[in-house]
Amino acid sequence: MTGFIILGVIALLVGGAILAIAIRHRRDQRPRHAAMLIGGMMLTAFGLVITGFALVYNSTAPLDFNTAETAR
Repeated sequence: MTGFIILGVIALLVGGAILAIAIRHRRDQRPRHAAMLIGGMMLTAFGLVITGFALVYNSTAPLDFNTAETAR
């Protein structure tokens, strides 16, 4: 699972960099910067979600549904 954490952090950093570049050039009103803004937000959100799920998966114990009692 460490690979997913690394992947998420890299996606978070690259998405943040693209987002910062797009915000810095937003006054140009070019379609390229609008696409960079959307793509940067999507990549940043992907990095946050992947990193969050990987951290939670690593820190919780697995559930064993086979030993649970039946529901009444």
